[in-house]
Amino acid sequence: MKKEVVIIGGGPAGLAAAIEAAKCGAQVLLIDENKRPGGQLFKQIHKFFGSKAHNAGIRGIDIGRQLLKETEECGVEVWLDSAVIGLFADKKVAVLRNGTTVTVEAEKILICTGGAENPLRFPGWTLPGVMGAGAAQTMINVNRVLPGKRVLMVGSGNVGVIVAYQLLQAGANVVGIVEGMPKIGAYGVHAAKLRRAGVPFFLGHTIAEAKGTEKVEKAVIAKFENGQIVKGTELETEVDVICIAVGLRPLSELAQMAGVQHDFIPELGGWMPLHDGDMETNVPGIYVAGDTAGVEEANTAMDEGRLAGVSIAHTLGYLKDEETVQKKNEIKDRLNALRQGPFGERRLNAKQRVIEKGEAV
Repeated sequence: MKKEVVIIGGGPAGLAAAIEAAKCGAQVLLIDENKRPGGQLFKQIHKFFGSKAHNAGIRGIDIGRQLLKETEECGVEVWLDSAVIGLFADKKVAVLRNGTTVTVEAEKILICTGGAENPLRFPGWTLPGVMGAGAAQTMINVNRVLPGKRVLMVGSGNVGVIVAYQLLQAGANVVGIVEGMPKIGAYGVHAAKLRRAGVPFFLGHTIAEAKGTEKVEKAVIAKFENGQIVKGTELETEVDVICIAVGLRPLSELAQMAGVQHDFIPELGGWMPLHDGDMETNVPGIYVAGDTAGVEEANTAMDEGRLAGVSIAHTLGYLKDEETVQKKNEIKDRLNALRQGPFGERRLNAKQRVIEKGEAV
């Protein structure tokens, strides 16, 4: 089976890329292992903020619905409940679909498999009730299931504080936010909501132990200095859920399988694929975008997807040079704007290093 463009992953980056390439005339197949595309957007019930160009005032779930509508209008072919189990440098994709393996040969491939939550190991971390913040967010916002009534959140980045607030909205009692650093990692606008709701922040603390027999019953936290727990500072509280929000890492196994060169970039999640300014890797015809290309946030993922979609359409002959340059410049300006300020500058510098290394390969 032959397809012109295959996009692996139907999250923000994959959907945006599919729309951009299909609008230019490319024939696009979008593959996602879930029963519904949209990825993280359908967990995000909060409103985005920033500029109009970055969907300010619009909830993530509504952005997802709009992207799905556009993929239908553009004629993107979508395979759901289909898992890509193999990807090769000759641009062949092995897909487990309807119980059988199908091999698809593509001219261009875009990998948008997203990111995975980092684990945190401590005594009792395998007890039922210890889960990633993303898992809790899926339960409350997608499956409408409350994971527990008393929740401790470990990690004060945007994911931790946003999910903690959504747990409050769903009816849980968030007993605290534990953060190993001396300051909150999230945007102030998110953290302020929790403080107004009376949720305490334990800065310079970490989770020391989860206690329980068949499930989590208590959490022990303690002060954290120089990478060590300070003995004698332990605090114990009753909980039935401990959520872990200590960062994401790029899911790049398929890129590795295809021979894409990787490097360790801590600011973007760790081990990740290198790519050039057009999102193309060292393997010609294989592109990456979104959290696979370095963990950032949804608007960045969508614009990286659009950049990859434009680049693919151009190399296939669907866009003229002048129009391509204009579209790319518009997208890159938005990406640079997203990476400004105290939170974005490190990512901007890291992304520039990725591109420089990718172009040098």
